[in-house]
Amino acid sequence: MPLEPRVRRIVQLLNLLDRGSSDASMAQRRRASAAFATRLGFLVMPKGPAPASTVDRSVPVAGGQILVRVHRPHGPGPFPLHVFLHGGGWCVGTIAERDPRCRAISAGAGCVVASVDYRLAPENAYPTPGEDSYAALLWLVAHAAELDIDAARISVGGESAGGNLAAVLTLMARDRSGPAICHQWLDVPATDLTLAQPSVRSVPDGNLLDRSSIDRYLAAYLTDPAQATEPYASPLLDPDLRGLPPAWIMSAEHDKLRDDGRAYADALAAAGVPVAYRRLDGHVHPSFAFTRLLPSAKAYEADAIAALRAAYERA
Repeated sequence: MPLEPRVRRIVQLLNLLDRGSSDASMAQRRRASAAFATRLGFLVMPKGPAPASTVDRSVPVAGGQILVRVHRPHGPGPFPLHVFLHGGGWCVGTIAERDPRCRAISAGAGCVVASVDYRLAPENAYPTPGEDSYAALLWLVAHAAELDIDAARISVGGESAGGNLAAVLTLMARDRSGPAICHQWLDVPATDLTLAQPSVRSVPDGNLLDRSSIDRYLAAYLTDPAQATEPYASPLLDPDLRGLPPAWIMSAEHDKLRDDGRAYADALAAAGVPVAYRRLDGHVHPSFAFTRLLPSAKAYEADAIAALRAAYERA
């Protein structure tokens, strides 16, 4: 179907506002992304319910420290844990930009949400973002009692590059006999960094994720193009997806990554993993998150949070 009328207007407006140079550095892109979130983010996504507490914790990782922002819901614990990975092509984005969504998830699913400020490429290229995220998961489990977390009920999730990292976390946890994960929530995930999926070519530019941006992010993230075939870069290419947690996966119709999500859902199902797959028709790559402006985005988020709550109840 064509773009939803409201989505079309948002795309037109954002394309007009996007006047940055195509050769802007990653540092410049990060500043632009943060500035947009500060000035206009409230227009597209409500602030979300206030948690009982929000604290930033410093977490040791190989070669340094990262921040993990922990949102705790109201009520008595211990609470399930949702590990959230923000998007941004592994190169841009901050935990602050996704505070509203983390607050909504924490309140709606009754869970602690830990948003991971993994180090960004190109300064910290593959596999650092995934390894940082896994180190954060291990740290959270080790500090479960202190954080009022029920370590028997853990989920992971993210959007776009964050969806990629969330899928990678489930592979790492399985392969390394790490913490048991009961649910993975992947929104518009990148699962095949070889760019072999048909929608990469069939979906036109101009829908808030162009091929030039994808190419640039991948060039920054992967120091060698051959790394795109490794499962911790492209989860779809893992030869054995058995033993992974049940998945909730969403793709957007007018998104170059649309078929990444569909193909990963199909591959998980073929491996015997329970999968719920949703395609948001009339949507583009980031429009599902515009929950203040789009009733369909708001309804989708409510459904996804309800599925997360149900997963905790089954765990």
